[in-house]
Amino acid sequence: MGVRRFDDVSEGESLPSRTLPVTRARLVHYAGASGDRNVIHWDERTAQAVGLPDVIAHGMWTMGAAVQVVTDWVGDAGRVVDYGTRFTKPVVVPHGEGTSLDVTGVVRSLDADARRATVELTVTCRGDKVLGRCRAVVQLD
Repeated sequence: MGVRRFDDVSEGESLPSRTLPVTRARLVHYAGASGDRNVIHWDERTAQAVGLPDVIAHGMWTMGAAVQVVTDWVGDAGRVVDYGTRFTKPVVVPHGEGTSLDVTGVVRSLDADARRATVELTVTCRGDKVLGRCRAVVQLD
């Protein structure tokens, strides 16, 4: 499909939504790759001992997983020129079934001079918003 063209994008356009599975195994793999081996991301006894309901997903994993909706839509991860969010609630990952993130996106604004689009993401887990003010700016052709 290639990189999105500015002329083919409109304000209010919805990006294809996605449901992303979150499992303990995925968190262990991410811990190894990222170097963030904090025990709260894989051991429920430790997580509960510090006041969490259960194991929680890494914030950076959650943020990175969510932006996949944008990178797939724009056609090239290198087109994301700015990305930021606030963590509003932890992603609790129960043993066994795990959980999932539901990610939707909308083009909120367009900058014709820079040929850029600002995309706002909504990221929820079991109906709770887990990322707030989640926005990406992408460079379009």
